[in-house]
Amino acid sequence: MTSSEELHKRRGAAVARGVGSVVPYYVDRAGGGTLTDVDGRQWIDFAAGIAVTNVGNSAPKVVEAVKAQVERFTHTCFMVAPYESYVAVCEQLNVLTPGTFEKRSALFNSGAEAVENAVKIARHATGRPAVVVFDHAYHGRTNLTMALTAKNMPYKHRFGPFAGEIYRVPMSYPLRDGGLSGAEAAARAIEVVEKQVGAENVAALLIEPIQGEGGFVVPAPGFLPALREWATATGVVFVADEIQTGFCRTGDWFACQHEGVEPDLVTLAKGIAGGLPLAAVTGRAELMDAVHVGGLGGTYGGNPLACAAALASIETMHELDLAAAARRIGQVMGDRLRAIAARDSRIAEVRGRGAMLAVELVRPGTPTANPAAAAAVSAACHAAGLLTLTCGTYGNVLRFLPPLVISDTELGRGLDILDAAFG
Repeated sequence: MTSSEELHKRRGAAVARGVGSVVPYYVDRAGGGTLTDVDGRQWIDFAAGIAVTNVGNSAPKVVEAVKAQVERFTHTCFMVAPYESYVAVCEQLNVLTPGTFEKRSALFNSGAEAVENAVKIARHATGRPAVVVFDHAYHGRTNLTMALTAKNMPYKHRFGPFAGEIYRVPMSYPLRDGGLSGAEAAARAIEVVEKQVGAENVAALLIEPIQGEGGFVVPAPGFLPALREWATATGVVFVADEIQTGFCRTGDWFACQHEGVEPDLVTLAKGIAGGLPLAAVTGRAELMDAVHVGGLGGTYGGNPLACAAALASIETMHELDLAAAARRIGQVMGDRLRAIAARDSRIAEVRGRGAMLAVELVRPGTPTANPAAAAAVSAACHAAGLLTLTCGTYGNVLRFLPPLVISDTELGRGLDILDAAFG
């Protein structure tokens, strides 16, 4: 019995069955673009912990910053006895996120927690109850964020009842939209809101600039700007969920920047802190400061170890120009994926931006989703030593999220494995 098999047996007796894993191999160490399991087997990493380890799993500056902080103190609770690194992270986020207006930030633990707090802030600031979200959206696993999330299985199934005043409208999904332009798709969504909800009742419009779990859906050009314009005109708070797209992943610091969209609030997590749990809401000062003292917070929010890691991660992103690295990865990977698609009729579309790319698989000659093919290709990748993920409302999308520090050699080896898996 291998060490991974022994650990898997222990897991079965100790870990709740509802916690899943993509592969049954247990990691011993990781760095750059590779993972090594407890049996010494090495994997090329096209998952990055679901877009978390953008700077790698053991970035030198992050490791040193966390070591230094853990020797000083591990926790005080910022709401009890504050510390400088929390303030410094907020200062960085206020500068980095889109928009030249005055901003404030608040730190939390997870993406779902950031989304919940963005909704709280928008409702408090506007005095309105409704929240508008989109088809195929994913925003988290808490009760409120399950209501915001579109996909039932495995995220929502039999976990209700869910929070109310959530309204879902059509997303711009170019592959399945029948040729709608971004402006036309936005008009369709806005019409639903105005007829079924009423703009005057809407606190927030919440959207992923590129959808994550929903299938790496990139909306048609003009969709996001049209929604931003409508939100401004109606007093609706425009909230960009940049949890998966943020921190250089799409070839810019944030995905909204590709179309010059400036959200009122941005939710952040995943790539923010090199693998340590940290999240944030950053936005317009007048919205963020509308909440009464004590209305935002949490015991572990902005933990000093996570803040140290975040500051070191941001420094690494600047020094290595990881936005440019994401663009290079996207060019190399995109060219290879398009070459595979040219000879494999199951691939209906190659899409994404930067180092956030995907292929959607269908039954050849039809628009019918082909989740079995996606699962089979992913399983073949795993068997050959490449860690890949599936996603999509229909389970038929392969998504690729390599660490932004992956070497050209590792990227090439991974793409060779993927190419063979499709064969």
